[in-house]
Amino acid sequence: MPAYQFSARSNGELVNGVRQAADATTVAAELNAAGMLPIKIELQALEENSVKLAWRRRVTLPELIVFSYQMASLTRAGITVVKAIQTLGESSRNEYFAQILLNITADLEGGMDLASCLDRHPTVFKELYVSTIHIGENTGRMDEAFKQIAQYLEMERETKRRIQAATRYPTFVLGAMAIAVVILNIFVIPAFAAVFAKYGADLPWQTQAIIGVSNVFAEYWPIGMVLGVLASYATYRYVNTPAGKLRWHTAMLKIPITGSIFERIYLARFCRTFAMVSRAGVPLVQALRIVSRSIGNEYIGSRVDGMRAGIERGESISTTAQQTGVFSPVVLQMISVGEETGSIDDLLVQAAGFYEEEVDYELKGLTDALEPILIIGIAVLVLIMALGVFLPLWDLNSVAR
Repeated sequence: MPAYQFSARSNGELVNGVRQAADATTVAAELNAAGMLPIKIELQALEENSVKLAWRRRVTLPELIVFSYQMASLTRAGITVVKAIQTLGESSRNEYFAQILLNITADLEGGMDLASCLDRHPTVFKELYVSTIHIGENTGRMDEAFKQIAQYLEMERETKRRIQAATRYPTFVLGAMAIAVVILNIFVIPAFAAVFAKYGADLPWQTQAIIGVSNVFAEYWPIGMVLGVLASYATYRYVNTPAGKLRWHTAMLKIPITGSIFERIYLARFCRTFAMVSRAGVPLVQALRIVSRSIGNEYIGSRVDGMRAGIERGESISTTAQQTGVFSPVVLQMISVGEETGSIDDLLVQAAGFYEEEVDYELKGLTDALEPILIIGIAVLVLIMALGVFLPLWDLNSVAR
């Protein structure tokens, strides 16, 4: 429920406060019932209500998809944008999102256009979203604009699901191996080391190396944890800088096996985003700028952004796309044909489908490709433990006899 700041007179004294209510009229009625004369009532700014909403200062992608479809249905039914957003804000279960929608309602009632209102909340409504709604406002097709952006966001959700599917299995196995190494170094190897020390037998170099690593791990693990946290934080800060993000996103595309999958996912996103802004009527140069920021990969985004210079020089889209060096020949041919026939948006959707089919095919074979590598890694770990721990036990049997 939204919060309203009010100023009122009570027995001649000025009273300021905050009340939660469905609307300003309800606040005024409550103040009158309390014997106060309302002077000023206004919706509390989102930043001023941030302490209460700090536990959930985010809007999920499914929530944004549902909101977009609801707006498409309400505007198609003839309900005004102001009333539609106010209704959705009052019924939203996400208090943070509800507060944003009610702030947008207040801005709309103040005379601002919807695109400008959405642009004031860039963490929720990205540039692509705002541009699509702006075109819908100018053409009078708000329902189509909301439906189009909702369908695009659904494809984004599917893309994220594919990325998670591509990384879930190897992440799980590598995490399990890391946990196993920690347990061995803390509990298993020290127990064997105590047995070896009791008999005073000569140990092979493999066992000495394993025990040395375990001793270092057991003695200095707090320092190692602190260094690990600092290294992770430093890496995180660097990756979030423009240069660091570009290097990381470039390296991501070169990772064996999974790099090609990520590349196709991002290129499919380019095709679908470019097709959508093209259908919406966004000018070509502006469309490329929007698309380059919506891909999610700085390397490919920089290549797409570089296409704008060629377009401004009068070169064709297919020529500038070929110069980027990131598109497959099939997609370049589709872009060329679409440019000649004037149906580039339809062919880009087909190109996106082509990339997505390749992604699905490679994802199905990803597990088969990674299993031998991961099995070899586990086998090497077991072999090291066998040579370093169990072989000395056989020597100790002779010593005991």
